[in-house]
Parts: sequence; structure tokens; C-alpha cells
Amino acid sequence: MEQLLAVELGDSYKPNAITAVCGCTDLGHDEVRRLIKAKELKTIPRVMQALEWKTSCGCAKCRPALNYYLVCDWPDEYEDDYQSRFIYERVHANIQKDGTYSVVPRMWGGITSAIELRKIADVVEKFDIPTVKVTGGQRIDMLGVQKEDLPAVWADLGEVGFVSGHAYAKGLRTVKTCVGSDWCRFGTQDSTGLGVRIEKFMWGSWTPAKVKMAVSGCPRNCSEATCKDVGVICVDSGYELHFAGAAGLDIKGTEVLGHVKTEDEVIEHVVALTQMYREQGHYLERIYKWAKRIGVDEIRRQIMENGEARQGYFSRFIFSQKYAQVDPWSERVSGKDKHEFIPMSDLKLEAAE
Repeated sequence: MEQLLAVELGDSYKPNAITAVCGCTDLGHDEVRRLIKAKELKTIPRVMQALEWKTSCGCAKCRPALNYYLVCDWPDEYEDDYQSRFIYERVHANIQKDGTYSVVPRMWGGITSAIELRKIADVVEKFDIPTVKVTGGQRIDMLGVQKEDLPAVWADLGEVGFVSGHAYAKGLRTVKTCVGSDWCRFGTQDSTGLGVRIEKFMWGSWTPAKVKMAVSGCPRNCSEATCKDVGVICVDSGYELHFAGAAGLDIKGTEVLGHVKTEDEVIEHVVALTQMYREQGHYLERIYKWAKRIGVDEIRRQIMENGEARQGYFSRFIFSQKYAQVDPWSERVSGKDKHEFIPMSDLKLEAAE
């Protein structure tokens, strides 16, 4: 078959050709990631120079990818390159079709309180936010916020402890839960408490693409854990771990990773799985696509059967979280990147003066 293709297509046929990151290089994602580590490349310009990039500054495809790879590989040394992120990641809010933004504060495991709800209501009235919607991830979305109002909105929300829900991020979005054994007569374990614990442990981590998780308190699966990137099903004997589901453009049920007996084991295995994905995934590649490329059996082998490898992934994730768990909303309220939220007309007036 290869000989027939070679005769028919001539020089344009390249068996087992590697798909390049973009037109700026002939290298694929795996090779770029390998060389960043092997050559200890720790800035985007250094990567482009050492790997002989065809363009001087890269493009909108390769710069965000390189930025993520460097954030992942050198969490304690690399400074996140603000200019290499898309607009919604630069301003930490999702841009809407009319140019306004949506604000989604983090609600750990979908849990909220009267104090938080009152603050949201006050913010909606104060800033005349036109739409308030409950999301599929068990949070509240405030839509139609003006860009220049974002820091003030975040400041008010921060008064009751809200932090960014990272609804815009290539990172951990939500950990959806059901009420579990606390309230449900069918619940086998404390799914809500476990979901909150996972989210508080893992929030702030950047990943190749968005990551959604869920914990269901019994096999009735009310939190829909079997179509998430990572899901946990509570059973009488412990916890079933699932991964590589999808419920967007592609519809796919999860693969079973394995079974563990305790919450601590759930944390260790879920974190190790996520770190393995962080280190091996291509930028913008969801977990289910990564799993298909790497092989489900290989992932099971490393996470469920190889304790040393699992501990390595787990330890590296914990190390990176020391530098990742910083609330970007509070940073911007304090003045970081403040020029991003100033209307262009005001900037022009400042320049003229």
C-alpha cells in the first residue's frame, strides 16, 4: 500500500509524517517537548533560537503552545508570558460575541452559601449585569460585564472569598458533584466532600486543554462522571476511577482506570493521571484524544500498576502547585496588567498628554 501511494503521490507522500506544531517549524509537539527538557530551554525566544524556528516571533498557534510547555516543565523558573495567551486568558474572563465578558467565580464542588449568593446579587445590581445563569458545571455565570469593570467586579466578589473559576482556562474548570451520602438515601460515599477536596487540591493548574471532573455518590451517576475528562464513581467498596470521556463536539463514554479503596488513593491517582497528561499532552489536545494516542492500557499501567511512576507524577504536580495556586483575579485587583483593562480611548488620551 505504501509503495502504491508513493508511486501515485510522488514526493508529496511522506509515510508516518509528523504533523508540525505550526508553519513556523517542522518539529512536532512531542519533539518540541522533548528538546525543551533535554536542552533545558526556559524562554520562548531561547526555544525558537535553539530549535531553528522559521519566524522571528512565532505565531498564534505556536506561542501559546510553547508558553504552556514551559509553564509545565519549569514551574519554578519560567515566568508566564502574558503576550502568548489568547485574550480571554489574558483578562481572566470569557469574551462574548458583543465584546463584553462573563465572570464565573469558583464554587468548590458546586457548594455555595447565603453570603456568597447575596454578594453575587449585589454585584449584579451594582454593575448592571444583564444576565445571570446557572452553568452546567454547578456554578453561577454573570454575563455582559464591561472589560473596564472586571477588576472592580472581582474586588467585590473577593470580599467574601471568591476566586477565579478559571472558566476561560486551559486548566481545571470544575469538579461536579452530587449530594452523596450526606443527604441521598442511595449515596455510598461523601461525593460532595471528595469533589471539594479534589478541586481545592488541583485548582489553578494549567493543562494542555480544559479539564472537567466529577464525583458521583453511587452508580446512578447523577453528576455525570462517565462523560468527563476524569470521573469518580463511589461504590460500596470504595471508588471507581474513570477518564477520557467527552460530551462536546465528540460524545464518548469514559474508560475505566481502576478501583481504589480510600479518598487519599483517589487524590493520588487522579492527580498522577492529570500530571501524566500535563507532561505528555499536545497543546489543545483533550484527555480523550491524548488517551487514544498514548494508549489506554499504557496509561493504566503507569498509574495503576507502577507505584514509582505514579508517585513521580504526583510529586511533580504538588511541586508545580506551589507556583500555580495564585488567584489571578486578586492579582489584577492589586494592579497587575492594569493596562489591559483601561479603555483604548483613555490610553490614547494619556499618550496625547
